[in-house]
Amino acid sequence: MVIIMQNRDVFEKDRKYIAHTYNRFSAAIKSGYGAQAEDYEGKKYIDFGSGIGTNSLGFCNDKWVQAVVSQVKQLQHTSNLFYTLPGSLLAEFLCKITGYSKVFFGNSGAEANEGAIKIARKYGMEIKGEKCNRIITLENSFHGRTITTLSATGQDIFHQSFFPFTEGFCYVPANDSQALHNAVDDTVCAVIIELVQGESGVNVLNKKYVKDIEQLCKDKHILLIVDEVQTGVGRTGTFLCSEQYGIYPNVITLAKGLGAGLPIGAVLMDKLTENVFQAGDHGSTFGGNPVACAGAVEVLKQVANKDFLMDINFKSDYMYEKLSAMPNVTDVSGMGLMFGLSLKKYLGAGEAAKKCVKSGLLILTAKEKLRIMPPLNISKKEIDIGLNILRECLSDTLL
Repeated sequence: MVIIMQNRDVFEKDRKYIAHTYNRFSAAIKSGYGAQAEDYEGKKYIDFGSGIGTNSLGFCNDKWVQAVVSQVKQLQHTSNLFYTLPGSLLAEFLCKITGYSKVFFGNSGAEANEGAIKIARKYGMEIKGEKCNRIITLENSFHGRTITTLSATGQDIFHQSFFPFTEGFCYVPANDSQALHNAVDDTVCAVIIELVQGESGVNVLNKKYVKDIEQLCKDKHILLIVDEVQTGVGRTGTFLCSEQYGIYPNVITLAKGLGAGLPIGAVLMDKLTENVFQAGDHGSTFGGNPVACAGAVEVLKQVANKDFLMDINFKSDYMYEKLSAMPNVTDVSGMGLMFGLSLKKYLGAGEAAKKCVKSGLLILTAKEKLRIMPPLNISKKEIDIGLNILRECLSDTLL
């Protein structure tokens, strides 16, 4: 018996049985290929969101699907008390690409940041004693939704309802070197930053400021942690965004685009931090899952390629020019294929995004901005189709 589903059937089941933690758009995605998707009634969409930067290779990339299916048929999971090849291959690939020494695998960006925080606190205790456990983060940052990563997040809106929050974090304004210097004392073990603050509006940090942070951390024997959950794996036009800043953090966290749609998080550790974790200090039941790792290896094969990265930058320049000329757009921020669009005050980003989705464009918001993060391999034809939909939705005649 074949059951024919309609969009409304999916909406009703979701609303009845799934906790109401998301303000969903009125779209039920059934299938997709590349940067195009389709709902249960045959309506087609262009994807300018890539699952919030997760579908780095778009929907159902042929080689990625082949790698995942092949691994599923061989071994879907085993305990981390045993060795598996996909995780080892992925770790080797990541270390060779980035120059880091060791990797820990989890299931998400929040988990990766939790791991980085634990590294920082153990390092601080070992180097300076138990009181060295505070971590400096930036205002308007976002590092995850666990209790501890919410605590690390520098936005008051997230510091509600779930008391008591984890102690040991302090927040300073971004791009303010003096405020950072004033916050540092012997109790600080690390500074954690996003080079592009995605959730708070795709805000790009000043390069001189970031270099100053790196130097301060070196001078004070403080770890520098860079959260590249959104910016990593080619999103900004280099494999790591930190490459464009000319810095080499002690710890980098990755997730989203590394999995291309499957759950994975990674903590990259340098020579200073590679041995902080010892057996029993950290773990994850599903971390390093063979299927997720096999898919991630294929992601690296495609993304960690000079021509692929160069193409991201070509598409970035093209989209930036077109987006800057859009009606009712007052500013475009971001790097690579990660954009934030500021709109004229009378046009709210949320309503604009709803209009886009209704018109066949999957898009995101970041506070008062529209946020665009298409698949890294999106074609120029798909870009143009999406830009045309966006232009129509932002035009004066449709306000």
